Amino acid sequence: MRILIQRVTSAQVEVDGQVIGKIGKGYLVLIGIKETDNEQIADRMIKKIIDLRIFEDEEGKTNRSLADVDGELLLVSQFTLYADCKKGNRPSFIHAGKPDMAEPLYEYMIKECKKRVEHVATGQFGADMKVSLLNDGPFTVWMDSEEMWGE
Repeated sequence: MRILIQRVTSAQVEVDGQVIGKIGKGYLVLIGIKETDNEQIADRMIKKIIDLRIFEDEEGKTNRSLADVDGELLLVSQFTLYADCKKGNRPSFIHAGKPDMAEPLYEYMIKECKKRVEHVATGQFGADMKVSLLNDGPFTVWMDSEEMWGE
């Protein structure tokens, strides 16, 4: 699983000109799911996302978590995080999970995040989405479960 977290002061996602998900201060989380991912990997990534301390404390150090600042989450599925650009100029997405396995895992992640975070907004799986954000910092963090835990 690949996760791209952007610390934001606000973010939203639109489908067909309608805002379907919107947050204030928090994280825009782009989620790439691989065919071999499962709920155990998702649980580890969720814990890492929520416990990550990348908000500034009163001394200006990145020492506060999402819960410490009453932050919000915007979760957006993004298979393109598995783009393979090794050959040619057109990316391959053969490592991205197929929709019939990736969508239920994405929905699982939403459900689990809602257990720990008061405001969780989402994109729409498989839709053509327009995502806008005001990146705070900018502060962007990349996590790959294979690099972190060999999964």
